[in-house]
This record gives sequence, C-alpha cells and structure tokens, in this order.
Amino acid sequence: MRTPGAVLRIAPLPLAVLLALAGCAPTVATPTGPASGTGAPPASAGFARPDPADVPFLTAMVAHHDRTRVIAVAAAGRITDAELRTLVAAVDATEADELATMRRWLAAATPPGDPAGPDAHSGHTGHDAHRPPSPTTDPDLARLSSAAAERFDAVLIDVLTAHQGRAVALARAHRPVAVGPEVRDLADRIERSRTAQIRLMAGLPAARAG
Repeated sequence: MRTPGAVLRIAPLPLAVLLALAGCAPTVATPTGPASGTGAPPASAGFARPDPADVPFLTAMVAHHDRTRVIAVAAAGRITDAELRTLVAAVDATEADELATMRRWLAAATPPGDPAGPDAHSGHTGHDAHRPPSPTTDPDLARLSSAAAERFDAVLIDVLTAHQGRAVALARAHRPVAVGPEVRDLADRIERSRTAQIRLMAGLPAARAG
C-alpha cells in the first residue's frame, strides 16, 4: 500500500520502443520475407495506380519527404544529443521507405510517354524537384547552417517540429477525402506517426532547454 503523498514513478520507455510506437523505427530485414517495420508497405497487388484525386496529395507528400531528407543531411554530424540523433536517423529511414512507395504509385499514375512525369498531375508548385532546397533559398536550412554548436539541437528540433507539423496537416486534410484505401491508410499513418514524433521531440532535453 502506498503511503499518503507517495508518488507513483513510472520508468521511461527506452527510446527504441518510443520510436516504434511513433512509427519511425528503421525497417529491419526478416528471414521470412521482405523488410518489415513502420515505413510504408509496398503497394498491394490490387493497387495498380492511384486515383487522380489522390495524386496531388502524394506529390505534395513526396516533396515534403524529400525536404525531410535534406534536413537530415544538413543535421548529419552536428547533433549532440544521442536520442535526437537516433530519432532523426529513424525518421529519415522511415521516410525513405515511404518515398519509394509513393514514387512507385506516382510512376504508375503517369501516362506512358508523358515527358512531364508525375509532378505534372499534382498542381503542387511548392517544390521544384530540379532545384533542391539550399541554405541560400530555404530559411530553415539557413537557420541550421548558421546555428551555433551549443544551439544546434534546439534549432533542429524547432525546424523539424514545424516541418512535421505540415505533414500532419496535409495528411489530416486528405485522409477523409482519399479515394484509394492504400492512400487513406498512408495518410492516417503519417498523421499519427508525425504527431508522435513531434511529441517525442518536445520531450528531449534540447527542447526543454529552449
């Protein structure tokens, strides 16, 4: 029996467990089949191509994931907190898997012989695939590039929190109107996992230090 005023202490979960719950653990190969994990699964045999109504969301999300990977590259070698380093690596691995799946879907949605590629069908103009973001054109990358070593983790958390928040907003907006069940499932998974990632980052020491 607890004495009056006693505080129930719950041991924090290991970061690896939290990453899995957040949907951002790296995929691992299994002896019985292809890679398994929390990244987007391969398209099912019955999902030949996405509905045109889902293509703008997929293309916008590909642009978002591309930028996540650019941020991860910009952060490489500069993160000092081990938990944040693990989180960023896991996010990058998960989004690489999702990118591969979404690009397969978009390639299937592109009419044969269309020289413009999948981006032509999205109407999304916020990302130029031929001109990747750089510190001279992207304010967030400029912040990371100029951040002092002792402030880098805090700046990275701020940048990634806002960035993943945009993914949550995109996924939340598209999920109710998604036509393909596979796309709806992806939107639901992105909304839940990125929300969990934001919560994880908010609990890291650099975020608490401000």
